[in-house]
Amino acid sequence: MTGPKTQPPLIFQTRRWPHAAEQALDRLGTVIREENDTPLDQGRLRAGLAECDIFCPTVSDTIDATVISGLDLSGKLVANYGAGVSHIDREALRAAGAVLANTPDILTDATAEVAIMLMLATARRAGEGERELRSGEWQGWRPMHMLGRGVSGKTLGLVGFGRIAQAVARMAHHGFGMEVLVGNRSPVDDAKLESVAARQLPLEAVLAQSDFVSLHIPGGETTRHFLNADRLADMKAGAILINTARGEVVDTAALVAALDGGRLAGAGLDVFENEPDIPPALSQREDVVLLPHLGSATLETRTAMGLRVVENVSAWLHGETPRDVVL
Repeated sequence: MTGPKTQPPLIFQTRRWPHAAEQALDRLGTVIREENDTPLDQGRLRAGLAECDIFCPTVSDTIDATVISGLDLSGKLVANYGAGVSHIDREALRAAGAVLANTPDILTDATAEVAIMLMLATARRAGEGERELRSGEWQGWRPMHMLGRGVSGKTLGLVGFGRIAQAVARMAHHGFGMEVLVGNRSPVDDAKLESVAARQLPLEAVLAQSDFVSLHIPGGETTRHFLNADRLADMKAGAILINTARGEVVDTAALVAALDGGRLAGAGLDVFENEPDIPPALSQREDVVLLPHLGSATLETRTAMGLRVVENVSAWLHGETPRDVVL
């Protein structure tokens, strides 16, 4: 690993972090910080990469070949604030010579909690009920009013079985007595399955047998529209889809069609294909619960993510390999 070309190093931070994390980053160099905390255009992202020794993007920053092309980033560190790096063109970054690090592990429980919350809110029609209350249309308790679906004892299918999916499995099994099925592209360690009494099955069987399907696969071109019309048709009739992974892994048009046709009972979504734009076909539905990408949105988690970036930056400044090198 090589150190910075300037002293003190120049650090470019694209979005605002919790105060404690920003203070820690400030101690490592001169930080160029975008104070208005709005998404940067490609020109500003490119300029930040070019002028600074350390570049700290987030999931809202698309660092594609257009941003990277023609830049010499050798000796530079891209320290991503977040675990997923599908918003970064890794091959272009590798060709330009930069080192890439991320912040895994930290957001596991926070994101798993949101997946469970979406499952409960969608099944029990919580969003629909709150809107009725706020609009003043509630007429009081009655036996057949807004009946939802139970969660306890039902079958949960997990597509992918990384850290977040394992945390969801633990919460679902131990908290709600759910049967857990796992669809994963490679065999899962038996001990991990046994800890939540889970069974690994072919993806088609997981989709067909699960009352709830929760997605936990990385984004990027290889998984774009992974859940397409064919796989949605494989899902159990009346199932509920949960997505806290990446928006592009679901074919939105196919999902809307499955909801319109009654194949699915609902969906709970924290991520979307073209964030922050949400199509009316989703936003106007009562059978869909929508969250504004809140998976890791706790003060504790977002602070810890920033401090993990600081840890990676500090290691790199000392000529060491950052703890969380991706490439």
